[in-house]
Amino acid sequence: MDAEFIEPQEDFRTTQERVYYQVRDALLRGQFLPGKAITIRGLAEQLNCSPMPVREALRRLTSERALELSDTRRVTVPSMTRERLDEICAARVALECQAAAQALPFVTEGELATLRALDDRVTAALKKNDIQEYVTGNLDFHFTLYRLGRPHIILSLIESLWLQTAPLQHLVFQRFGVQELPDRHQDLIEAIAQKDEQRVRTAIRQDIEEGLGSISAEELLPI
Repeated sequence: MDAEFIEPQEDFRTTQERVYYQVRDALLRGQFLPGKAITIRGLAEQLNCSPMPVREALRRLTSERALELSDTRRVTVPSMTRERLDEICAARVALECQAAAQALPFVTEGELATLRALDDRVTAALKKNDIQEYVTGNLDFHFTLYRLGRPHIILSLIESLWLQTAPLQHLVFQRFGVQELPDRHQDLIEAIAQKDEQRVRTAIRQDIEEGLGSISAEELLPI
């Protein structure tokens, strides 16, 4: 099945930048699954561009470890090992706890209301077992919070880690659904409202560890 690409909300100076954003966003939203090959010609047709910007986008995403180039020059979404997933989980905990703590002084009542609305969207998706809505809502919730602290370097590292795990998580969601997933967002919102940094860090850590750490060895295997 073809991936779905959304139009960027921002203007880009070059087709290369636009294509990179769209492929990267599709990876984050689970539009590509582990072990599946990605063809330059197919993406170029879907994105209405020549193969050159697609090739450059795939090269950049390969350097960010979101994609993998095989010995036969095939570009694929990497499969995941237990060791690699554990390492990514630990890195995400460290970086996202710091990003959330940095954001805490900048959370106004208006931004808190925005986070609550995003969490309502995630909760509704969980109840309906709507995988795509859950993935998109969860992504928006976390990055809306993290961006408040303007953590430019940390944010790029967090995005890179999400790129590496999003396809696997989406694969697991397709197999088992999302209705049973734990939701720590409410704990996090309450901690943010009270400006309690330690509770914020605890909620972020639990959210990540319960999400990634619960993936079993069998679930790491490709379809």
